[in-house]
Amino acid sequence: MRGLPALLAIAISAPAAAQQTDALFAASDPIHIAIQAPLSTLVHNRAQDVAIQGTLTDPGGQPLPVALSVRGITRRATDVCQFPPLRVQFTAAPPAVSLFAGQRKLKLVTHCRNDASFQQYVLLEYAAYRMYNVLTPHSFRVRLANVDYRGADGRPIVSRIGYFIEDLGDVAKRNGTKETHAPDRFDMTALNPIDAGRYALFQHMLANHDWSMRAGPAGKDCCHNAELIGPLAQGSVIPIPYDFDFSGFVNAPYATPPDVLKISNVRQRYYRGYCAHNTQVLATARQMRDMRPQMIAAITSTPGLDARTQARALAFIEPFFADISSDAAVTERILKRCYG
Repeated sequence: MRGLPALLAIAISAPAAAQQTDALFAASDPIHIAIQAPLSTLVHNRAQDVAIQGTLTDPGGQPLPVALSVRGITRRATDVCQFPPLRVQFTAAPPAVSLFAGQRKLKLVTHCRNDASFQQYVLLEYAAYRMYNVLTPHSFRVRLANVDYRGADGRPIVSRIGYFIEDLGDVAKRNGTKETHAPDRFDMTALNPIDAGRYALFQHMLANHDWSMRAGPAGKDCCHNAELIGPLAQGSVIPIPYDFDFSGFVNAPYATPPDVLKISNVRQRYYRGYCAHNTQVLATARQMRDMRPQMIAAITSTPGLDARTQARALAFIEPFFADISSDAAVTERILKRCYG
């Protein structure tokens, strides 16, 4: 019998087997890299949209020129994170022999705070992405990285775990479509019912309420913690979730629930899916029941996740699987609270 890690690898790679995969996201073992730049300048001026020049040394020892900039909203704030999340732009095409060959720009999720405990929050959020990979190729692939951060003079600053997130354009290309840019709000009927239903139920599993799959902040493009691929047409837009740090599953110290939901803490589940997608949600619940071993393996096979954190994560999602144990349970415990 194949072990759970093997099943997980098959589940994640199989949907895209017919597609050309790039080197960086074709495997799941952690990589070791170094980033050298005037990082203190970037960190101290994070409120400004500026980029600094630096070097990323890949696992093969190849130095690659990059431009680094701060990204994000909450984790960008100085009172939340000592070290902000980064955007890495390659200013010259990485050579074919590099693990980063073909990459142009990537999001790098960082450690937020220097306290070693914050490594566990990074790993839990990484595991959430991997669980969604199990369910659909319409998802962001991720790659863990042990990062040595160095100042402009090459002196070590800190070494911490982080992970790269696949570029949206590559997600779209891998799935035979294009990325979509929508206005700050669009009609719900444009959403692909299968993907929208899966999105909502998965977020409910994580107890993540910090998202909208069809609306963004006023005056900004859609969406909030969702990216879109597929044409902006009836039943065609595919929402892809990202940023799970405000979920109950991750339970980051700075996470708070939206005031509008009137719930007491982020670990309280509150279903936010649309009633129009209930049939598709039932189908997703069946898929999640069938693929529960692979989803569990996405957690237990995460390198560096300590036993205590792993146990808490598994205990947190256990009630969710009880709530989707049958179609009747899903209808009674979840779908009765749908929107619309």
